[in-house]
Amino acid sequence: MAFWSSTSVFTSKVPRKILFMFTLSLSVTYLFYSLMSCYNSLQFPLQENYVYQGRLVTEETTFVTLREKLYSASEGFTEFTDAERTTSIPTVKEHAEAEQRTVEWIRTQASPTKSAAAYHTTALEREHQEFSTTDSELRVNCTPDYGEKKLPQAIIIGVKKGGTRALLEALRVHPDVRAVGNEPHFFDRNYEKGLDWYRDLMPSTLEGQITMEKTPSYFVTNHAPKRIHSMARDIKLIIVVRNPVTRAISDYTQTLSKKPEIPTFEVLAFKNRTLGLIDASWSALRIGIYALHLESWMQYFPLSQMHFVSGERLIVDPAGEMAKVQDFLGLKRIVTDKHFYFNKTKGFPCLKKPEDSSTPRCLGKSKGRTHPKIDPDVIRRLHKFYKPFNMMFYQMTGQNFEWELEEDSESRSSQD
Repeated sequence: MAFWSSTSVFTSKVPRKILFMFTLSLSVTYLFYSLMSCYNSLQFPLQENYVYQGRLVTEETTFVTLREKLYSASEGFTEFTDAERTTSIPTVKEHAEAEQRTVEWIRTQASPTKSAAAYHTTALEREHQEFSTTDSELRVNCTPDYGEKKLPQAIIIGVKKGGTRALLEALRVHPDVRAVGNEPHFFDRNYEKGLDWYRDLMPSTLEGQITMEKTPSYFVTNHAPKRIHSMARDIKLIIVVRNPVTRAISDYTQTLSKKPEIPTFEVLAFKNRTLGLIDASWSALRIGIYALHLESWMQYFPLSQMHFVSGERLIVDPAGEMAKVQDFLGLKRIVTDKHFYFNKTKGFPCLKKPEDSSTPRCLGKSKGRTHPKIDPDVIRRLHKFYKPFNMMFYQMTGQNFEWELEEDSESRSSQD
């Protein structure tokens, strides 16, 4: 009873206005310290706005953002000094100092705007550099054809006018075959230029692809087997052979188109026609002695590394011959009969794409020339001349090309 009496006396002596101001001051102070307790928890979200959202932040926008964050924050007190924990009613000076610290902290958060933007720019530049480095590495490690130039793993070494161009063009349809179009003639004419020069001629290949070239004169070049063996002992060799008589006439026809003034085929084929002496030194006939040339190659390479393609079957059954060649090279059989179309005018198959309905792509004008009319007696004598060499060639290769069966039809052949 005494307590309530004393309280009544106190409240009666203290003006109500002063009591209201005192209570209000306590409430404002409590609110202020509640707001201060949220500063630390708001630091990362602000940085997230600066750096990751890439916003243009000014001091004014920072105050607005901070105000919104402060009023929505529900975290408790985090960082207070001991004096702040023990002081329940701060002085006006302390209140002013706390407010000043708040302003300085906010400005500290706003002032790194440039550095934050710089960090964002640097991050983007670093990301761009990483992509640029990858692109640069691709440019350094790869040629414009996306691959690496290598020495050939397979060579079409012969024979001239046997069908080597047709075979090469058919092989180039295969996605795993990359072949140089022109004949490099490295092992017979340009050997002194070195392997680096030779490699530079090759197209770029990716892993799993085969590099190839074709130079038919290699087969009859004495030093070509040794030179190729020195480059790659395990290389695969392809030889396209054709009835030597037909081949010789085709060879002569090509020369005649360039030099119309040359003697007739009959004159060049014989040393003495009356005696029936064949001039085997004439290149058009010498190339057809396949057994003689094959002996030189077998001194350096086993038959397992050689594949013989029938020039005749390449015409009548290109898909069948291509299947054998692809097997020899270890390739999937992709080039099939759907890639060929027989051109009756030229007398041999033309290449086409399976999805292409346009005119098939045939070999150039130099292919399919009309043969000059040759005396049938000369053709008969040539078949007789070649027969023992052909028999030897069949035995060496283990293949019968059946050229003797063509003896009757050879005289009626009129196209290359």
